[in-house]
Amino acid sequence: MPFATIHLSNGKTIIVDVDGKFIIENTSEVDSFTVSYTGFVPETVTLKSHQKYYPVKLKEKPQQLDELVIGQNPALEVIQKTIASKSRNNPQKKLNSFQFKVYNKLIITANPDSISGKIDSVFIYEKLGARFQKLDSSDFKLKKIIQKQHLYQTEKVSEMQFNQKQGLKETVMATRMAGFKQPIYEYIGLKLQSFSVYDDKIVLFETKYANPIADDALNHYNYKILDTVFLGNRKAFMIHFKHKNQKKKSKIEGIIYIDKESYAIAKTIYRFKGIIDISATNYFAYYKEEDIWFPEKNTFKIVKGSNKDDVKILGETIKFVTEEDEDTSQKKKKSGSDYVYILSESKNFETEFNKPITIKHPYIAIDIDEDAISKNESYWTPFRKDSLDVRSMKTYSALDSLVTKEGYEQKIKIGRKVINGFIPIGPFDLDLRQLIKYNNYEGFRFGLGGVTNDKFSKIIRLNGYGAYGLKDDQFKFSIGEATRIGHFSSTWLGFSYTDDLQEIGSTIFEIDRKKFRIYDPRPLNLTTFYSHKTWKAYIETRIFPKTESIWQFSRTEIDPKFDYVFYANGTSYTNYTISMASVSVQWNPFSDYMHTPSGRIESEKKFPKFTFQISKTLPGVLENDLDFAKFDFKTEVEKRYLDGQKTTFLFQAGIAVGDIPITHLYSISPNTLDRDAILQRINITGKNSFETMRFNEFFSSEYVAVHFKHALRKVTLFKKVNPTFVMVTRMALGSSRKQSNHEGFDYKTLEDGYLESGMEINNIFKGAGLAGFYRYGANGFTRIEDNIAVKLSYVLDLGF
Repeated sequence: MPFATIHLSNGKTIIVDVDGKFIIENTSEVDSFTVSYTGFVPETVTLKSHQKYYPVKLKEKPQQLDELVIGQNPALEVIQKTIASKSRNNPQKKLNSFQFKVYNKLIITANPDSISGKIDSVFIYEKLGARFQKLDSSDFKLKKIIQKQHLYQTEKVSEMQFNQKQGLKETVMATRMAGFKQPIYEYIGLKLQSFSVYDDKIVLFETKYANPIADDALNHYNYKILDTVFLGNRKAFMIHFKHKNQKKKSKIEGIIYIDKESYAIAKTIYRFKGIIDISATNYFAYYKEEDIWFPEKNTFKIVKGSNKDDVKILGETIKFVTEEDEDTSQKKKKSGSDYVYILSESKNFETEFNKPITIKHPYIAIDIDEDAISKNESYWTPFRKDSLDVRSMKTYSALDSLVTKEGYEQKIKIGRKVINGFIPIGPFDLDLRQLIKYNNYEGFRFGLGGVTNDKFSKIIRLNGYGAYGLKDDQFKFSIGEATRIGHFSSTWLGFSYTDDLQEIGSTIFEIDRKKFRIYDPRPLNLTTFYSHKTWKAYIETRIFPKTESIWQFSRTEIDPKFDYVFYANGTSYTNYTISMASVSVQWNPFSDYMHTPSGRIESEKKFPKFTFQISKTLPGVLENDLDFAKFDFKTEVEKRYLDGQKTTFLFQAGIAVGDIPITHLYSISPNTLDRDAILQRINITGKNSFETMRFNEFFSSEYVAVHFKHALRKVTLFKKVNPTFVMVTRMALGSSRKQSNHEGFDYKTLEDGYLESGMEINNIFKGAGLAGFYRYGANGFTRIEDNIAVKLSYVLDLGF
């Protein structure tokens, strides 16, 4: 019976969870408890010495249930009035401003009493019976650890500020993470639940649920009054809500306590039960002068739910694993690790209302003070309203020594560099992208390059590379320097010179150049390049809220490495010079950002994201030959699900006007060879490539393209074979003006559109996979086999 009320003999009250379970943590002053539930006869249970578990059964009272059925459900009237009163009860609507401090502690732990601590025998089950294999001491070791310390913990003291004009901001005054001198800042940005209980959507663990008091809540939930209780000195309705569609996966249920006079939320209990089990409780305090219920504290608990697969959440920040013996198909019984839970507790204090507040940099959701990581023990003591328990204190000392001994902190620093494409070597970060490449024009290309890091200088950055192609027998290089002219805005003024090759028709967003993929298979089959010698001056900055931008001027001498003549303004060009100004902007309006002593982090990635780029040649400037402009745009949407599924959507468009040579038209990333046999066209899939489109087949001066992918959760086919099936559809539409101006290079256009669909089966074995795609529509080939593309895929997991 979900959310029944437990009245202890010492006067305290407990609410059972959605499964009807409850725990009395301290029975020293309790000799009995009484269970009550609307429509049932209360039952009193006397505690007995040495008995820990008490099953309780309640008898129905049909006459009271009948009263609830006659006429309108009284709970609906309460909910309707609560919805109508939201604007005058929501602190972010009613108050001009508020601020408070909050102390938060997050632990990963388990109740030692829940773990048996036995050393089990592991057997292999065969046709003739069970054969002993080994002793399993994991539960024994886990219980021994849990009795002394938690598995992990962090603490944080923050100041929360809000005003009507600038919104809500958190400033982290102190933070401490067991084992780390410098905390992993990404953990600080984890958003377990939304601050407001009045929004139309409730956020629990990065997933949105319909709020039981949203404007359309009556369409989603059933309600029932369980009791009328006192919270402080005020009466409140205790109302149970449950989703009408019990088959719906994304649903919560719980209890909301509603003030009987003001119809404000006085307490909430939310529960999600699925592949993970989430319980979130928000407590409010009543402030008589402001006539408002304001958040006082909250708890958030996660345990493993009922599922067979691994559960990876928050970008694998937290991972629950289902253990199964590798040598037998017999599943293991519930182990000690199944009782591990994550508990976050926050307590607010020093709350102030309607005082003048000016929030600095309001577009930064979380701002970490420079000295937040260096607070001593005496600083922490006043904020800990309840002193740390013995296990908490031992957690810090144990993990501090463990992390130091194993060098985890240094490994994480190196891991961060590698994820971004570099290996730190003293004051220099080696660029992994330059070590080795291959394409059909250069053959194998070997190089060396990198960039200086903070050990060299925090305000000056030197970068460069040198590379040599074995097939074209040419040396390429780049050298550059940048100076930081703005710390908070991460603004750099830079200059560079590059002598290298570039694929023709490639759509390059300057803001994307800094992104790194440790391998990019698509260029392996490229044959058509142009050489360029480019002088560049640029400013890269994050000075505008929720953006990253590059403002750039460049002068480029271009020499196509194929037979080609371009006609413009009565002149024929086999090579040409382009002087160009451009601005490239990445705008993430829905993301939350965190400013740390190490720089700015996108703490909560939200979609859609938008990228804009405008490029314009400058006639008459530094011997510029051509006059044209380009406008490029793309938006990305990504949706991750708790069960491991993921949906991605990419929309990309571009338009080029003026005299545009083939080198700067759009080819929209084709990725298959122009060969007759299917097996001869096999290559490796790209990230957002048209897998059935031939290289150099289509070019456009304006286009739109759409990429849609949906990845299902992993499927277990055989032992150690757990592939992910990904459904893919792509389409494009475009046209090309002044096609006759390009001599020596024939291509088709996309006026009739382009369609392809397929399936990727990724990570079949150790990252390797297989994919198949089919081309159809007006640009499909007559022969069926010509429309088919078979590809290899590879998913690289570095384990960071």
